[in-house]
Amino acid sequence: MNKLLLTAIALLSLAGCAAVNKPAGTSTAPVANKSCQADGMDDQTLVGKTGQDAGALLNGCAWRVLERDGQRLPATMDYRLDRRNLGIANGKVTWVNRG
Repeated sequence: MNKLLLTAIALLSLAGCAAVNKPAGTSTAPVANKSCQADGMDDQTLVGKTGQDAGALLNGCAWRVLERDGQRLPATMDYRLDRRNLGIANGKVTWVNRG
């Protein structure tokens, strides 16, 4: 009886991990944020701007600061093409990349 209960629980757990059927033509890739006004400009135009000015330009966009004054900051390891990662030193953006 106990083995049967454990087997049932294991099967239910696996059922929760099963792949979800998606309609044809759908993608799991991130979709660009429609409200991001900075999508029309080159990311490198942020280099040299103050952190505050860069934040204002990226309003509505996915972005984060990964490095401040040479110190790496904690961040998730997920990869998103729509997100800008910034490095800031002495209050100014020193590098920008996507991911």
